Amino acid sequence: MKISSIPQIYRHVGRWGEILSVLSKYELAAWIGRLGPDFAKDLLKARGGAAIARHSWQTRLRLAMAELGPTFIKLGQILSTRPDLVGVELADELKHLQTEVAADPPEVVRQTIENELDAPIAELFAEFDDEAMASASIGQVHRAKLHSGEAVVVKVQHADIERKVEVDLDILVGMAQMAERIPEFQNYRPEAIVSEFRRTMRRELDFLREERNMQHFAQNFRHDPAVHIPQSYPKLCTDRVLTMEFVEGIKLLDVNRLAPPGIDLGEVARRGADICMEMIFSHGFYHADPHPGNLLLMDDNVIALLDFGMVGRIDEQLLDDMGEMLMAVGNQDSEYLTTIITRIGAAPPELDRATLGIDVADFVAHYGSMSLDNFDLSGALNELVDMIRRYNIMLPARIAMLIKTMITLEGTTRLVSPSFSLIEVMAPYQKKMFWRQFSPKRRLRKTRRFYSEIRYLMSVFPRGMVDILEQVQSGKFDVHLDHRGLEPSVNRLVLGMLASAMILGSTLLLSHGVPPVLWSISVPGAIGMGFSAALGLRLWRAINKSGHLDRRK
Repeated sequence: MKISSIPQIYRHVGRWGEILSVLSKYELAAWIGRLGPDFAKDLLKARGGAAIARHSWQTRLRLAMAELGPTFIKLGQILSTRPDLVGVELADELKHLQTEVAADPPEVVRQTIENELDAPIAELFAEFDDEAMASASIGQVHRAKLHSGEAVVVKVQHADIERKVEVDLDILVGMAQMAERIPEFQNYRPEAIVSEFRRTMRRELDFLREERNMQHFAQNFRHDPAVHIPQSYPKLCTDRVLTMEFVEGIKLLDVNRLAPPGIDLGEVARRGADICMEMIFSHGFYHADPHPGNLLLMDDNVIALLDFGMVGRIDEQLLDDMGEMLMAVGNQDSEYLTTIITRIGAAPPELDRATLGIDVADFVAHYGSMSLDNFDLSGALNELVDMIRRYNIMLPARIAMLIKTMITLEGTTRLVSPSFSLIEVMAPYQKKMFWRQFSPKRRLRKTRRFYSEIRYLMSVFPRGMVDILEQVQSGKFDVHLDHRGLEPSVNRLVLGMLASAMILGSTLLLSHGVPPVLWSISVPGAIGMGFSAALGLRLWRAINKSGHLDRRK
């Protein structure tokens, strides 16, 4: 594939130049870090003033993404949830990507709100603070007060951010198309990753989706006074403006420093973990980013959740897979766990199943015998993901997100209470998952579904067989074979036969001295021998480059 065949290059030449300039700077810094003199390592600096060459390649990649802007920052944050693709070490580094950017001027923010809500600011809000509380890659947040007296926060999308994101997404598609042709990147399925990222970014740009998520969580926890979901105001919400209740509380990030005396931090951690377990195992709809900044401790030990842009869903099949994996680890059944891993993940054709089984057996032996008090959930999940990645097995995005959520949740609870064990909170839900598999109601539902599918199959089977027989009788039944990768082999075979024929013909011309003759050598024979030698050399280079000259299975 030629670079010139990618249309995104012509459409976005300027942005391509910016991206290549940043990547070139970081690649040069990497070269200086490996080979250059010590004094040269401080010459190239990131935006924050850090000497790029003195950092690891994971940190350099994070700095480059931060410098490339909102789309690449979000891409890094998404990749931080996929340690099965990029590795645990890089995923941990990408978690530190900061999204703090300069806020839009007040007049731009006011214009955006008035255009979206079709009314002047003074009619919409009794008070509106022009100074942003925070400004991230997609939007910024302002405090305000409604005419009815409620304190609210207004999340406003940055001006022109949608166009900038679309340009970057278009460029990422072009990069993915090139990466698909590079053998080293094919196992990562770059086009599939960019396609999933494109859907995620477009959802992030739609604030109405976040508002619907808030309403869904509020409905799920409507009977639980220990959980607070901010109220949204639908009449003041569009796909670019989101208005919600202002929540007073202490972020769990600061709870050790700011919590009032007498607060049981262990109980706070347990309550926060129990809320997340309820979302995952009971509701099947969960907050996918439970880091300490998104959970607040309110009065009376009420836990409030913030930022509903990233959510996950769990269907019945995923619950089944999770229950079977937990039972396999608990029963130390490594063979069954290997089967589950290869079933739910996309395993490569050349997977060494025997070696994978040995590694899984070691994993089960180590973690399956641990007591609840000593069980390291984050360590177990990271080790499992790292093992899956070594064998180029790709997990579905929903499973990778769930694993990332569990790791983040344990980090949050340990920050609040270092002695807290998330696995103890999970234990009752594990039992529920186990008994759910044997529930008569669930078995009846599966039986009905199976019966419905069989009934449909039996209804279409006779007609399908009749169609096939009619095609066979009329001579219209065709079988299409797709010979993948056969064209290069055929081309080499034809080239080899052509070179052999030219060598044979040129030898006959030379041996018979076919005129014209120069220095007793037949000129046509010499020219033919030269062409055949060039063809033979071209064929040899092609075969040698593919690595298939003398390789044996």
